[in-house]
Amino acid sequence: MLQLNNVTITHKKSQQVLIQDLTLAIAKEEIVTLMGASGSGKSILLSWILGALSNDFEAQGNVYLNERVLNLIPINQRKIGIIFQEDTLFAHWSVGQNLAFALPANIKGRKVRRQAIEQVLEQVGLGECYERDPATLSGGQRSRVSVLRAILAQPQALLLDEPFAKLDQALRAQVRAWVFEQVRALEIPVLLVTHDVEDIPKERRVVRLKDDVR
Repeated sequence: MLQLNNVTITHKKSQQVLIQDLTLAIAKEEIVTLMGASGSGKSILLSWILGALSNDFEAQGNVYLNERVLNLIPINQRKIGIIFQEDTLFAHWSVGQNLAFALPANIKGRKVRRQAIEQVLEQVGLGECYERDPATLSGGQRSRVSVLRAILAQPQALLLDEPFAKLDQALRAQVRAWVFEQVRALEIPVLLVTHDVEDIPKERRVVRLKDDVR
């Protein structure tokens, strides 16, 4: 379970309160959608959960993952994955190398690691893409590789920061359905940030942030 308890986030210089006294619990296998206008603090909240909050902001409250307090734990030890609207693939690496970056260290041996990556690429219809330059992929293919990279890291919770915003309408629906299928299979708590009501999974909980807290 991913839990936020009494979270308040303030911009230090302006003293604007972006998030005020937010408490939220996301159960295993649950996808909760977070909505709000631009500037309401959605992405700032995700940065704080991830452990990457800018020094321009200060936060109060606690974040728990499976009853473990994460506040003072470094970002690389929190076991929280994130998928952005930009795919953030490493341009100087092949598709396979991008995925190998996320593959857990306990999978040892170059041949074994490559086989593991080729297997998941095959499962999502990208079986011939191991050596491909990410720049040669379509938008939908790049999105699938980004999701695979997040999944291969074996996160215990996942944050989705408007992951479909850069896709055209037809491709958006296709990729969205595929992403939701993948994250449900992980059986972990998922927090989705979006502006688009079409992105909200059916029969899922929605939390709306106020446009101006202060």
